[in-house]
Amino acid sequence: MLNTNNESAMSAETRKAALELSAFIEKCPSMFHTTAEISDRLKNAGFTFLPEGEAWSVERGGKYFTTRNGSTVVAFKVGEQLDNYHFQITAAHGDSPTFKLKAQSELEGPSEYMRLNTEVYGGAIDYTWFDKPLGLAGRVLVREGGRIESRLYDSACDVALIPSLAIHMDRSVNEKFSPNRQTDLMPLFSAGALTRGALDEYVASELGVSADQVISRDMFLVNRQKPQLWGAAEEFLSAPKLDDLACAFVSLEAFLAVENDRDVSVYCCFDNEEVGSNTKQGAMSTVLRDTLERMNVALGFSWEDYHCAVAKSMLVSCDNAHALHPNRPEVADAENRPVLGGGMVVKEAANQKYCTDAFSRAVFLSVCEAAGVPVQTFANRSDMAGGSTLGNISNGHLSLNTVDIGIPQLAMHSCVETAHSSYETCAACDVKLSIDVLKAFFDAEIVINGSDSIELK
Repeated sequence: MLNTNNESAMSAETRKAALELSAFIEKCPSMFHTTAEISDRLKNAGFTFLPEGEAWSVERGGKYFTTRNGSTVVAFKVGEQLDNYHFQITAAHGDSPTFKLKAQSELEGPSEYMRLNTEVYGGAIDYTWFDKPLGLAGRVLVREGGRIESRLYDSACDVALIPSLAIHMDRSVNEKFSPNRQTDLMPLFSAGALTRGALDEYVASELGVSADQVISRDMFLVNRQKPQLWGAAEEFLSAPKLDDLACAFVSLEAFLAVENDRDVSVYCCFDNEEVGSNTKQGAMSTVLRDTLERMNVALGFSWEDYHCAVAKSMLVSCDNAHALHPNRPEVADAENRPVLGGGMVVKEAANQKYCTDAFSRAVFLSVCEAAGVPVQTFANRSDMAGGSTLGNISNGHLSLNTVDIGIPQLAMHSCVETAHSSYETCAACDVKLSIDVLKAFFDAEIVINGSDSIELK
């Protein structure tokens, strides 16, 4: 029988949130498309674009955003009542593990075959990329007269596939699968119908330019499989890039939904988290700090005011969490093991790869309690190394109280995730629960008194 006491017996509102996340993911085949989609949503909500290369004019009550590299976006809303001047920030990321095309992207042979020359981007689960028709997406730099312009590109159809070796030629494949990334993971592009130069010609034709106008490209393999709501009770959402488009989406929805006149609310979606964030547009860069410093000056605050505001601020680092695996429960911690459908997860690690501490945990749990939203906890087994995320990295340039959270999912870094695989999976109900959590965060007036006390007003 259907468990009607469980949120998985989905309300119309919960289902709507899951389907809206699905639509968002379909519009974001690369980090460049993600930033463009977020920017469009911000503009439609009345936000003013502030180019980094121009002087900024910022006023109380205003809504603004900026971008860097076309792949990172930072937005902020300035309250009218800033007696307790501080920032309440969420940060997610828009990139996911995949394969990036090298500059010389075509490999001829053997025989009449044409393959694409790729390099892994991030911590992909290699086997999930085999035997799937794949598209291409990213940005293309095109010469237009005396200008070189950046164009978004998303192939109209699937154009490549990484073929498996038949079991007759590898009898040990089910015992040990360890593909070589230089030889085994080069996608098939043609079996003889295309010759060298065909890739640029194909891309150029879809962009409406000639091949000799294509100067360079940041191009990635894309799993174009549509997100799917599934299960006898429609409990599950599986999609590519749930890590971390799910958090990019829910934090954006919360940010746009709430008007807090007593703080500066900030939304970030960084690029390059999956490869360490050490780029000009990653969480390790100065992009967030630069944005806040420029905003501070434009508002007429002093340098001292800025540092006081940072000390009283809070960052919620939003990057998905590992749910308890139904077939491998032994890989989870004995107690800190979140489940699908249980709500947002607070992540903690003694090595500070997750930078949650007792102070930031207390703030976030209090926000969730006030909102009546369930919260779970995650920690790695003590004998297993875990991953890292945005909070500890961004704190190297902007030090403030930070809690690491995420939506629980299966198959993280898969080609499809059930909520981080090439197809990842999460619980459909966790999408709405996560939006509710972050609405509560943006709506709260958080008063931080050093490391001694916190007040929620």
